[in-house]
Amino acid sequence: MARAARPEAPPAEAGTDIATLAGIIEHHFADRRLLRQAVSHSSAAALGPSYERLEFLGDRVLGLVVAEMLWHRFPAEPEGMLARRYAGHVRREALAEVARTIDLGRFILLARGEEEEGGRAKEGTLADCLEAVIGALYLDGGLDAAARFIHRHWERRIAERTPPREPKTALQEWAQGRGLPLPRYETVASDGPDHAPAFTVAVSIEGRPAATATGKSKRIAERAAAAALLAVLAGEDRR
Repeated sequence: MARAARPEAPPAEAGTDIATLAGIIEHHFADRRLLRQAVSHSSAAALGPSYERLEFLGDRVLGLVVAEMLWHRFPAEPEGMLARRYAGHVRREALAEVARTIDLGRFILLARGEEEEGGRAKEGTLADCLEAVIGALYLDGGLDAAARFIHRHWERRIAERTPPREPKTALQEWAQGRGLPLPRYETVASDGPDHAPAFTVAVSIEGRPAATATGKSKRIAERAAAAALLAVLAGEDRR
């Protein structure tokens, strides 16, 4: 009789120093199991529940606190401007950036295969884990504990006086403001191994040379290409 395959085990001691992470987060956890769950990837299911439920909760807590911070800091701004700021501060890229500032990736519990594929550095995983950490803070210490963490890491970002502008949105607005058709994006190349793909995207606007950029996903490449074209257009506008 064939023996059942054993589940893939995570690397020994990978990301298990929960006490160190709690110190970085600056919160004394009454229940450290919450923090451990917050950094448990679904690939390490053999160790217990993953961060997904905490991520769901943390996403809502983050949204509430960031919205309140914006409401207080920019009392004269209309809803549309606040919404643009909000979107910039809670998007995946912003979350991953905060996660990197606390070196969250090294604490994530992953199965060996996921780690070998660069799981600790994946933008989506970092963002999800950070939301889960916020969810764990909320459950362990209430809204005040979660808000302290969010204020500490978002205050400087929110203090920016101009709303964050996503390059693709800015490029679209540039074209519309001049009565031109919307920008066109085309994937011109895709290569690299499955765990580290590379996509090259070209973006063009009628009557202007195209700009190209490469990224780990089509979305990242499109944003980079839009930013590159915006830089060229800004130079033209200054002439």
